[in-house]
Amino acid sequence: MRKSSAIQLTIAVFLAGVAWAVDHKTPDHLGSFTWRHTAEWFGGFSAVHISDNGNHLIGMTDRATLVTAEVARRGDEIVDIHITGNWPLISSRGRSLTGGTGDSEGIAVAPDGGLYVSFENTHRVAYYPAPGTKAQVLPRPKAFDGFELNGSLEALAIDQRGHLFTMPEENRTATGDIPVYRWDGQAWSTPFVLPQRGDFLPVAADFGPDGRLYVLERDVGWIGFRSRLRRWELDGDTPSAEEVLFQTGTGAHDNLEGLSVWRDDEGRLRATMVSDDNFLALQRTELVEYALPD
Repeated sequence: MRKSSAIQLTIAVFLAGVAWAVDHKTPDHLGSFTWRHTAEWFGGFSAVHISDNGNHLIGMTDRATLVTAEVARRGDEIVDIHITGNWPLISSRGRSLTGGTGDSEGIAVAPDGGLYVSFENTHRVAYYPAPGTKAQVLPRPKAFDGFELNGSLEALAIDQRGHLFTMPEENRTATGDIPVYRWDGQAWSTPFVLPQRGDFLPVAADFGPDGRLYVLERDVGWIGFRSRLRRWELDGDTPSAEEVLFQTGTGAHDNLEGLSVWRDDEGRLRATMVSDDNFLALQRTELVEYALPD
């Protein structure tokens, strides 16, 4: 998400802080890797997808650039990332996406290998059969029209049926809950809401290999960011068994905005998160990984 320069320039103290677990099951912080590259397009990462037992990465910036990379590891830690390709996202008419139309925020990998992308500012979800192809924009429900320009569809997840789930960062129901919108391939619906707790706002979501819904949330302060990861079991259209897996103090990590939940070679659940550096020298592109309890 692109924050105002007034907020951005206050982020000078984000290197200190300790993550702490709220739930009785404590996740293990496996490591953090600062990803650097000299390309002009590099930065502003808003989404990440990890596959191939942690060795392959798909990333996306909030300026409509898609990236593929191979991840080098030593034990539990990332030691290097090798970019294998990058492509600009284009419109349904084959044009470059710039300004508000190119504020790409969430990705979900379809069963056929294509990508769904959620956008804020111009609120929509689009399907890309392959990198470099034209967007196929899904129908937009009227509910999207009332979203905040800079606080809408950051989170996007796909379940085992191929149904998409998204939620606005800022807009809430009349009772103050987070509305969750689902695309079942034919139409949008609002099957359930999630409780808003405190000042944290949803910025990414994923369905783990365990079938549970994971939501990454962020709180922005004057001296840095806090992050929180929650998850739910879904029984039909009913979320239950809410857990707070971790909640950090200010500055434990950078501006975490992307989330991918997967299993490693040892069968452990892992969460990989990526930070949006807002293209500012004060911030960094950071890959953060936690081992999660089953």
